[in-house]
Amino acid sequence: MQERYIASADLGTSKIGLTVARICGEDVQIIYHRETPSDGVRYSSVFNPKRASDALKVAVETAQNELRIQIRQLVVGLPRYAVRQEIASAKMMRTDPDSCITDEEIAMLKSLALETYPLKDVAKEDIYGAVAQSFNTEDIFQGNEHDVVGATSEFIEGNFKVFVGSRKAMSNVSVTLNQAGIAPAGIYFLPDAVASAVLTDEEKENGVALIEIGAGVTSLSIYQGHIMRHYSAIPFGGRSITTDIKYECGFKEVLAENIKLAFGACMPEKLQSMSEKIIQINDEENGNFGQKLPVKYLSDIITCRATEIIEAMLFLIQDSGYSEKLRSGIVLTGGGANLANLTGLVREMSGYKVRIGFPRMRKLSAEGCDGITEAGAAASVGMILTAKNDPTINCTSEPLPAPEIVEEEEEVIEAESYDGTIFDQNTAVEKPAEQPYAKPKEPKKPKQPKQPKQRGPNPFNIIWGKMTGSAGNVLDGVLEVIGDLYDNTEGGNRK
Repeated sequence: MQERYIASADLGTSKIGLTVARICGEDVQIIYHRETPSDGVRYSSVFNPKRASDALKVAVETAQNELRIQIRQLVVGLPRYAVRQEIASAKMMRTDPDSCITDEEIAMLKSLALETYPLKDVAKEDIYGAVAQSFNTEDIFQGNEHDVVGATSEFIEGNFKVFVGSRKAMSNVSVTLNQAGIAPAGIYFLPDAVASAVLTDEEKENGVALIEIGAGVTSLSIYQGHIMRHYSAIPFGGRSITTDIKYECGFKEVLAENIKLAFGACMPEKLQSMSEKIIQINDEENGNFGQKLPVKYLSDIITCRATEIIEAMLFLIQDSGYSEKLRSGIVLTGGGANLANLTGLVREMSGYKVRIGFPRMRKLSAEGCDGITEAGAAASVGMILTAKNDPTINCTSEPLPAPEIVEEEEEVIEAESYDGTIFDQNTAVEKPAEQPYAKPKEPKKPKQPKQPKQRGPNPFNIIWGKMTGSAGNVLDGVLEVIGDLYDNTEGGNRK
């Protein structure tokens, strides 16, 4: 079975989550996941394609260098905010009433509904996606897709939930990819993709509200009867909490974000002894040296903004008309869902049962990919699972060449730059005849120590002894001494 790769990029307000998966049939293996800072994105929508593409290039190049593969295409998501939902309907008469309704006819009916839907401003709006709500035939009224496929009827009528957003926002996503030199493999409406990653079939059937808390946007998707029934979003998220900490405490945004991640929690009354702790800030460079921040005060700041976000979500749930049908309660996902005590705050305010939605790893495998099991990776994993169903998507091409291994060698001077004066101006050195990468020489064998020479008697003692005789024998004594000295040398002993 042919192996292919799918790469997804979650272009968020504060981060780019880049994920690469190896696909072989139904087997999905995540081989790479990393989050890098984003730029040019506000409320999950690209407003500056050049800045966004520069940040995306960094994320892609990092993945390519680590995996040694060439990423040619990316699966990306559409903006989550400023999207409204409308109802579109279409009816189609069938040429053969006695034949069974097929999946192809359902797809044709959906296309017809989207083509005939009247947009308010064609130049500024576009359809991000559509979800079938119900179908009617001669014998079936408001049935689902599973009910009508295989039935017989003279006609088929469908009702669809259409999600309409800004055409410019969609265009900016394409421009960003083009600026980064990457082709779009697929552009998806993210709420449905996120749901496929974190929700169970039972939750979708019984009714559940999926709340995704991103950095710039918090969105609400309601499922009932395996169908997405409602979608809406507000322009507040985790970054709003960071901004509150920044202004209340006079910190820089980076410091405020780090403090939120390390010590942030809701409901200060639930912190017990932790609420008595005090955080001391030793950031002398930014003028915050020695500043003290009580954990309880930090929790008060966070709880105020979190309460505001939850109240807005509960209002949207009530406005959807499905508040009494959420048998499976609320599922929180996205990076903001990791805030301590947030589930308890939502449970206390709503009365629903609440859990955090992590990517369901039983649908895939991932080893050595830090962060892939966190709630913040739900969108990235959801896009991978959605793109897997399209067998034509393959986001990589040939592997990158292996990096050249350069061995440490002695410095070699090139012919055109060599002037024979590498030591000083007065010392000429001949150009070596060997090639730059000649075979290394064999190490020299250690020299054996020389045997000490056998020395004769001390000449001074000999001369002194010969000359201590009578004065008349002095000359004879000197000659005798010279003769003895010659005999004791190597030349005198040579035969």
